[in-house]
Amino acid sequence: MQSNEILAVVDSVSTEKGLEKDVIFKAIEVAIASASQRHFHEDADLFVEINRETGEYATHRNWIVFEKEDEEFHHETHISKDESNLEIGEIYTKVQENITFGRIETQAARQVMLQKVREAEREKIVEQFRSQNNKLVSGSVKRVTRDNIIVDITHEAEALLPRDKLMPGEIYKINDRIRAVLQIVEVEGRGPQLMLNRSCPEMVTELFSIEVPEINEDVIEIRGVARDSGSRSKIAVKTNDGRIDPVGACVGMRGSRVQAVSSELGNERIDIIIYDDNPAQLVINALSPAKVESIVMDEDSRSMDIAVNEDNLALAIGSRGQNIRLASKLVGWDLNIISNEEAEAKVKVDETEFLAKIIDSLDIKDDIAEKIISLGMKSFDEIAYADDKLLKDFIESDDEINRIKSASEDAALLDAMGAVTEEEDNIESLTDLNLEEENIQKLSKKGIKNKDDLAELSIDELQDIIDINEDDASKMIMKAREHWFN
Repeated sequence: MQSNEILAVVDSVSTEKGLEKDVIFKAIEVAIASASQRHFHEDADLFVEINRETGEYATHRNWIVFEKEDEEFHHETHISKDESNLEIGEIYTKVQENITFGRIETQAARQVMLQKVREAEREKIVEQFRSQNNKLVSGSVKRVTRDNIIVDITHEAEALLPRDKLMPGEIYKINDRIRAVLQIVEVEGRGPQLMLNRSCPEMVTELFSIEVPEINEDVIEIRGVARDSGSRSKIAVKTNDGRIDPVGACVGMRGSRVQAVSSELGNERIDIIIYDDNPAQLVINALSPAKVESIVMDEDSRSMDIAVNEDNLALAIGSRGQNIRLASKLVGWDLNIISNEEAEAKVKVDETEFLAKIIDSLDIKDDIAEKIISLGMKSFDEIAYADDKLLKDFIESDDEINRIKSASEDAALLDAMGAVTEEEDNIESLTDLNLEEENIQKLSKKGIKNKDDLAELSIDELQDIIDINEDDASKMIMKAREHWFN
C-alpha cells in the first residue's frame, strides 16, 4: 500500500465510522502485518509501524535472545547473544523489507482491516452503554432467528436476546416493543457484547425501581432476589425510614405496584418479605405463611435444618420444592425442611453421640455426663468455659471441676485440629480436579467438601454452584468418581 492510500483510507473510515484516526492506523498496521506473514515463517513475530504524518510504514520482526546450545533454540524465533549483543530473554528487533502486495495479499489485508474496524466500532458502542450494565432498557425487535432475537436499543446499537434468556412461553415478532436487562458479556474471540436478559433476578429489581419511587430515593432497599423465571420470585426489602412499611410500599394501593411488575413478567407470582440481618429470622420470613418450629444452624457448611409441623410441611416445601429452593437462594444457605418428629430424633441422636464422647474424653461417669448434657452444653468449648457455679451443683470438688474443664479444652483443641486436617485433605482432594480456589470456596459453602460429595452431584446441580459448561461439568463429575471403580 502507498502512503497516500493509507492516509486516504484513515481519513475516510474515521469520518464515516466516527472512530479515532489512531484506531484506524492500528487496524491497518495489524492488517499489513497479517498479510505480510505469508512471506515469512509461520512462527515469525512481525509488527508494522505507520508514520501518522506521512503514511509511510516499516515492517519489523522480533526474535527472543536464547541460548544457541539449547535444544529448543529455533532460528525463526530465537537469536543468540553474540548475534544480538543483548542478554538472554530480551527482544531483538530488526527492520524487514516491506512486502510488495499482490491481489491476494491486498484482499487479505482488507479483510483483516475491516474486521478490526468492526471490532473497534463494537467496542465504542459497548463503552457508551457501560454505565447501563445490568440496567433495564427498551427497544424494538429488529430480527428474529431460531436461537436469538436481535433488538434495536438505539438507532446505532443493537443487542442480542438469546431465547434461553426469555421467560417460558414468550413470543416476539418484528417491531414488537421489548424491555429487558442489558448485560455486557465477554464472548471469547469477539470481545464484549451487548446482551439482553429477561429471566435474570435484576429484571425484578429494575421493574420495582420504576414502580416504587421510594426505592430510587433509597428509602427502601431491595436486599435480595431469588427467581424462578415466569413462575415465582421472592424479594427481601428493608426500610431506612422506620415510619414506612417496605412491604406495603412495594405492594402499593390495592396491589397496584406489585401487579404492574407481575404483569410485565407474565403474571409471575412475587413474594415480598422483610429483610433481616439474622439469617434464621430471614428464613422464617421467607417461608411465611408456613410456621417454623425450630432451626438448627451449621455455620461451617452454611446449612440449616428447619423443623415445621406436619400441617405446614407441604406449604414450606412448596410445589416441586420451589418455595424452599427460592428461600435457600434468597438467604444464601442450604435449607433442609424436616418434621418436628425428625428434628427431635436428630437432637436425641446428637445428644447421645456427644454423651459418649464426653464420657470417653473427660473420663467421667455416666450420670455426671448426663447432667452436663442437661445444662444444654453441646460442645467441649462450652464445657471448658462454663461457669463453675453450674458444675458445682453436681460436682463437689473444685479440683475435679478444673480437671474436667482442662480436659475439655484439650478435647476441643483435638477436634479443631482434626477439622483443619480434614479440611486440608478435602481442599487437596478438590484441587486434584483442577478447580480454582474461588470455585472450591463456592462448593464448600454448599457442603461439597471432597471428591465424594462432588461425585454425587448431577450436571445441573454442579452448574448451579459454579460457572462451568455442560461438557466440562460431566468430565469433572466422572473424574471425581474414578476412585470408586479403582
